[in-house]
This record gives sequence, C-alpha cells and structure tokens, in this order.
Amino acid sequence: MNIKDAVVLITGANRGLGKALAQAVLAAGARNVYGGARDPASVTLAGVTPIKLDVTNAADIAAAAQAIPDLTILINNAGIYTGSDVSTPDAAASARAELETNLFGPMALSQAFAPTLKRNGGGAIVNILSALSWITIPTSGTYSVSKAAAWAMTNGLRAELLTQNTQVLGAHMGFMDTDMTDGVDAPKSAPAEVARLIVSALEAGQDEVLTDDTARQVKQGFTAPRSAYLGQPRPA
Repeated sequence: MNIKDAVVLITGANRGLGKALAQAVLAAGARNVYGGARDPASVTLAGVTPIKLDVTNAADIAAAAQAIPDLTILINNAGIYTGSDVSTPDAAASARAELETNLFGPMALSQAFAPTLKRNGGGAIVNILSALSWITIPTSGTYSVSKAAAWAMTNGLRAELLTQNTQVLGAHMGFMDTDMTDGVDAPKSAPAEVARLIVSALEAGQDEVLTDDTARQVKQGFTAPRSAYLGQPRPA
C-alpha cells in the first residue's frame, strides 16, 4: 500500500498510538489525514483534520463515511481496556463495553468504508490488535476476549475483501507506554516505534505485523508443548 498521497482515517487519533500513527503517515507523505475522536477538539496534531467519531455510534460512523468519499486507508485504532478478569462479578458488563469498542466498532467502520475503498482501488484496513489476542493474563481477561474476537474478525475481513484488492493488516503488540496502560507494571514499547513498524508493514503489503518481542514470543510459542495461552500448569 502506497501511503504517499493516501487519504487516511485514524480512530482514537487524539493520543497514544493513534497520535503516533497520524505523525507516521504524515511523515510518509499522506495527502489527507483525518483524526477520529469522541471530542474532535482533542485532536490537535498539525496536519490532521479532526472528525467527530465515537466508534460505538452508528450515526457518527455513517457521517464519517459520507464525509470522506476519497478514503484509501482506514486505521481502526480506538480501544478500551477495563482491567477486568473473566471471573469477577462485573465481567459481563466489562466484556460488553470492550466488545462494543474493540470489536463491533472496527467491524462497523470496516463495513461502512469497504465500498469506498473498493471504489478507490482497494486501499487498506489496519486493525490494531494485541498479543493479548492470543494469551490472557491477570486483569486482561475480558480485554483478551474482545481482542481475540477482533483478530478473528480481521482474518474474516482479509478473506472477504480479497477480491476487491483491499489489504487488511493486523497489528499485534504487547503493552505500550500510553494512558491506557498507565497503571500496568510491565515492559512497554514506545508508540512512535510501534507506529513506524505498522506503517512499514502497510507499505510492504503485509497482512500481519508483530511490533515487539512480546508479540513475537507469544506467537512463536504456539507450537511449544505447552503453549503460553494455556497458562501455568495446575499444581501436581
């Protein structure tokens, strides 16, 4: 996918990885970059056009699709993390909230913009996933549910949009140094480096990018006798 002269929409572009992605595509020569956020006034990066976009709001999605008829790259970045385990009393509510933003939002946006991308030559969809699509750790239970579902959705989109020549790139990473993970005590990647690797993978026509050692190690461990997603063995 050629980013030079591309028209790009990035959800959750007001901070963290979304803002870093906006900086990266601008540096790569994108012609127009739209930054989606619930509060468009929070999108302040020079060169980015703010657009009101709550990914859980059907009216916002429809309006965005009407407003950007020349879109060539959709980056589904907006996400939430509640820090809930699957066995806690409020797990169902947490899972529903995370699924609405992390799964159904990107799905609805992809559906809304797929015809636009087709008209404009195919283009690309980037879904920001996670190493937690594949494993679950304490406090990530419901988030992992949402990201595992988003990974499956991404794979479905890739197959379904193949004939219209739309590249569908899934990006996996461990924790990043963003507001979302402020209370997480673990190694974290710099959003700018993650964004750089995503843009490079997009330009190279890749279908998947693993942006840090955490994501690479988790995926490599799929073939281990006891894969990481099985967790710790029960005591003997």
